[in-house]
Amino acid sequence: MKQILCFGDSNTWGLVAGTMKRHSWNERWTGILQERLMNQDIRVIEEGLCGRTTVFEDERRGGRRGVDVFPVLLETHTPDLTVIMLGTNDCKAAYGATAEEIGQGIELLLDQLDRYAPESRTLLVSPIHLGSQVWKDEYDPEFNTESVRISRELKRVYGKIAGDHRIEFMAASDYACPSADDMEHLDKNGHLALADAMYRKINGLLMA
Repeated sequence: MKQILCFGDSNTWGLVAGTMKRHSWNERWTGILQERLMNQDIRVIEEGLCGRTTVFEDERRGGRRGVDVFPVLLETHTPDLTVIMLGTNDCKAAYGATAEEIGQGIELLLDQLDRYAPESRTLLVSPIHLGSQVWKDEYDPEFNTESVRISRELKRVYGKIAGDHRIEFMAASDYACPSADDMEHLDKNGHLALADAMYRKINGLLMA
């Protein structure tokens, strides 16, 4: 059985916009992807966590630095394909990171992937854009207007990284957008749209 490791944040975990609840397995893009691949002897491993970053430490919540846990997950699951979709939380105002600095965090994850799962193929996914009003008090004031701009630059930065590392790339923002309920998270339609795009991309990779 082939293993696909999906390493991400709350949009991989499946947070319901504007709540602390979680979309059901059959509504999340990872669950939908699993259903699509069920007859191909493939297991989708969902490793999403709310607040996860590439390298930045959340002062209020521990265990959010992706580089701290990624090697353990790689050795645990020995994936045949690893999907990395991080960067939204790195855009928070507290971290003050540019898109290029967030990209440096992605490259550290790719270095870990080369070391701990060298046989795994890689799909790097730039996240959906933040909504233009996400920084308002009624949404998520951990972001600011600069966060919105930076989130829109990640596609360009990640695309270059993927080219430099000769790995596969796709932009989630080409297929889905955040819910109007919180300007940050996928709704059911967004999960479905992303799952459709992921399936087309991953099925093509596995059949190649």
